[in-house]
Amino acid sequence: MNDVARFQSGVPGSSLAGSLPHYASVEDVIQRERPVLPVYCLFPQRFVEAAARFKNFPGDAMYAVKANPAPQVLDQVHAAGTRHFDTASLAEIELIRRRFPDAHCHFMAPVRIVGAAHTAFHQHGVTDYVVDCDFELDKLLAETGGGKGVCIFVRISTPLGGALLELSSKFGTTQEDAARLLKRVVEAGVTPGLTFHVGSQCLSPLSYAKAIEMARRTAELAGIEIAALDIGGGFPGPYHNNDVPPHHSYFDAIREALAILPGQPRLMCEPGRALIAEGVSVITQVVLRKGDTLYLNDGIYGSFDELTLPGWTADYPLRVFRIDGEGHAAVQPMGRTPFRVYGPTCDTLDVLPKPLMLPDDIRPGDHIVVDAIGAYSVALRTNFNGFFPDKWVIVGN
Repeated sequence: MNDVARFQSGVPGSSLAGSLPHYASVEDVIQRERPVLPVYCLFPQRFVEAAARFKNFPGDAMYAVKANPAPQVLDQVHAAGTRHFDTASLAEIELIRRRFPDAHCHFMAPVRIVGAAHTAFHQHGVTDYVVDCDFELDKLLAETGGGKGVCIFVRISTPLGGALLELSSKFGTTQEDAARLLKRVVEAGVTPGLTFHVGSQCLSPLSYAKAIEMARRTAELAGIEIAALDIGGGFPGPYHNNDVPPHHSYFDAIREALAILPGQPRLMCEPGRALIAEGVSVITQVVLRKGDTLYLNDGIYGSFDELTLPGWTADYPLRVFRIDGEGHAAVQPMGRTPFRVYGPTCDTLDVLPKPLMLPDDIRPGDHIVVDAIGAYSVALRTNFNGFFPDKWVIVGN
């Protein structure tokens, strides 16, 4: 399917990562392709390194598919060794089941469309689910036929502390209510678990320790020894303007907190950003310069929507390249001039929320490479105005 047909049908591309063109470096892509449309660069070794970090996590790390469901990225995550997937919808479950028959799907969304759990359980064998209220518990038990063989995680809400984006105002309940729901889970003859999410881009390892302590108190209130604990996602990406602790400090804090948790519950986590952010860069091009204003071939309707989130302070690392007189892609010194940056669509709202600091002499035809953009960029892009970035290449091994 070509780009025009893909736009007309609304169907994203589905090229296999193994069939993508390979280049030695980003410079090589720019020099050989001279791209006028955005190009996503996949770095296989970075996916491997990210997955290797989570081998130190004392449990199963599930890739949160919502962070980037592109088949090209999923192939890299799977090739790096990940076999557990946090699938938050029936569509995500079906995507993973089709692509990776050896994968384990976990339906970790507290609210599900009617019938989704029935299909997930009876057709796909999914046994892990989340609830945070009686209505969803009743519906889940009915759709799974009583929940035999199922593990139901009750989600508790946690206070925002150390994360850029909170994720407890929409989902989660109080410790007291969670304890009551846990009792109902056990009375139904179902395996009980607890879960929480400390927030996205969490910069404080202690947030996990505090949340685990909340889970311990919840189980104590219920008088129940939980069989499983899912500590959610939130592990950070390596962005500018964020002081990101090393990953081992998160795992150390988690192990220390688990030491006082009764029993030996199965432990899980849901990294999205931390598994994929570094593995993808996007090559953009300057289309027009008007004084201190630039127009790019990509914008907030494409790869940069996450920059518009309230409270989001992280910045992607940037590099600028220019084709020199000999036809080589030469990296340019980064300047201190602030530029207002618009995307390619006709909407005035298609503008980055704050200026980018770029070389003083940046000009049309220059390429701006945006690194560590693997998380949520692709997941949130649209085909508004017919612009839909979807060209992929492999860089490195």
